[in-house]
Amino acid sequence: MASDKVLARVDDGVGWMTLNNPERHNAISLEMWEAALEIMAGFAADASVRVMVLTGAGGKAFASGADISRFKDERQEADALAHYQATTQKAYEALQALPIPTIAMIRGYCIGGGTALSVCCDLRVCTENARFGIPAAKLGLGYGLGRTQPLVDLIGPAFAKEMFFTGRLFDAREAERMGLVNRVVADDRLEPTVEEMARTIAANAPLTVRCSKLVVGEILKDGPARDVAATERAVEACFRSRDYQEGQAAFTEKRPPRFIGA
Repeated sequence: MASDKVLARVDDGVGWMTLNNPERHNAISLEMWEAALEIMAGFAADASVRVMVLTGAGGKAFASGADISRFKDERQEADALAHYQATTQKAYEALQALPIPTIAMIRGYCIGGGTALSVCCDLRVCTENARFGIPAAKLGLGYGLGRTQPLVDLIGPAFAKEMFFTGRLFDAREAERMGLVNRVVADDRLEPTVEEMARTIAANAPLTVRCSKLVVGEILKDGPARDVAATERAVEACFRSRDYQEGQAAFTEKRPPRFIGA
């Protein structure tokens, strides 16, 4: 479903998805989760999109979590709550399952569902004024396995417990020390840094990049749950590709490679 609260565009191999609810610090409603699912499906189906950047509009927040003003409509009755929970979980899983790399471009507040959303991305770059937190303990909310596991995988159980137990805000440098973000940059360097990172990824061999994402994802799973065959197929596809031949030729000829993703 189309929504003016979630914007999408594709520019030179980079898909951009922007949460566009700045008057509420990009708090995310059910309608926005549904729109995000549609956008991500479109990016996944578009071979020209080689990396996705997720960000928030307005300059004050990446996302401030769920839109609490909509709780009475979306999360009060049992059926409505079940539908909301299922939709948000689908969105988190869809983001993690995207075969292309994803980058969270974070300015300002990144709270609750915003933190959970950013953690589902592959990379996170934030400004020095970014603030992170999961205030569930201050709202009486519970986080299940599906939403907690990615955070624990990223920053470890001790820091995850601190975030959940205290519900406090963590500044950008604390987030960097915890491993919650890859990089902290000055406010005026956020867009240039993320654009350079995204275009660098988009210019690399798509099959290799996708293979790397797949393999790292399987490594994070318990041994018996790993799909080793899938990783082997991905590696073999790289060696069989025209891009593999192009990479060798470009190296020999001392020129930039022109990868086509096949």
